[in-house]
Amino acid sequence: MSCYFIVDTYIDEKKNQSEYEKYIALVKPIVESYGGAYLVRSNKVTALSEKRNPQRVIIIRFPSRAELEKCFASTEYKEIMRKREENVDARALIVEQN
Repeated sequence: MSCYFIVDTYIDEKKNQSEYEKYIALVKPIVESYGGAYLVRSNKVTALSEKRNPQRVIIIRFPSRAELEKCFASTEYKEIMRKREENVDARALIVEQN
């Protein structure tokens, strides 16, 4: 059963954007190696709530929750995740298809 990883990102202009750009380039092949397919990767976001106004949204479909969890627990991902954690505020959800 498909599982979706949805993340919205708030970019702090004071942080190191070049490190986040490196993360973006490095994460895609890792995600794809676990069967992840990017459905959306966009900075064109229109917020419908004043309380939540992300600058970037990413939606990734995985073949299963197990593959999603393996991806983000992998050594390869753990080696690069600080580039994201230290430079953007990302809020993620996991949504399983019924």
